[in-house]
Amino acid sequence: MTAPGTPLTSEDLNALGISADLAVHYARAGWLTRLARGVYGRPNDPLTLDASLMLLQRQIVALHVGGKSALDWYGVRHYLSERADLHLYGWKTARLFDEQPDRLLYVTGFEKRDGAPQVATPERALLEMLSEVGVRQPLQEARELVESTYSLRADVLRDLLQHCANVKTVRLCLQLGRELALPWAAKLDPADLPTGSDQPWVSRSADGLLVLKP
Repeated sequence: MTAPGTPLTSEDLNALGISADLAVHYARAGWLTRLARGVYGRPNDPLTLDASLMLLQRQIVALHVGGKSALDWYGVRHYLSERADLHLYGWKTARLFDEQPDRLLYVTGFEKRDGAPQVATPERALLEMLSEVGVRQPLQEARELVESTYSLRADVLRDLLQHCANVKTVRLCLQLGRELALPWAAKLDPADLPTGSDQPWVSRSADGLLVLKP
C-alpha cells in the first residue's frame, strides 16, 4: 500500500494488480480519481507536495526544486506569501551549470530525508535565482534575498561558480556579495572564476539598466 496523499501512475496500479482497463473502470465508478493521463489519486485524499514531486521526478529528467523556492525551503526569504509559486528546474530548462543529468551538482533529498524530493542546496539555489534576474526575477528582491545568505559555504559556492556557464550569474553573485559584505564573498577570488571578458556586461529590463563589471 502507498502512503496517503500519493498519486499513482498506471504502472504503480499495475504493480498492485490493477490493470489499465480496470483503473479506468474504477475511475468511472468513483473509486479512483483521474488526475491526468495515466495518473490517479484516491477520492477524498488530497495529494501531498512531497509525493507529487517524487512522481514528477520519476517522469522528468533532473527535476528538482530550486531557485527562490529552494531558498524559501531553507528559510531564506524577505516576505511571507500565502501562496508562493513553486520554482522547478529540469534538464530541458536553461542549463546553468556544466554537469550531467544523473549527477547534478549540489542537488539532494531535502534535509536528507528518505523519500524527500530533490532540492538544490542553498548555494545552488542562490545562483539559480540570480540567473533569472532581468527575466522573471526583480533585482531588488534578489538583492534582499542575497542579504540573508551570510551562512553560505564559500567552498561549495566556488565549485558551483567554476562550473557556471552564465557570465551574468557569476558577476552578479560576486557583485552583490561584495556590496553586502557577505562572509562568503570575501573568500571568492574572481580570477579563479569564469567572469568572461574585460568588458562590462550590460542588460536592460523592467528594473532599468543592469551593468556588471568583471
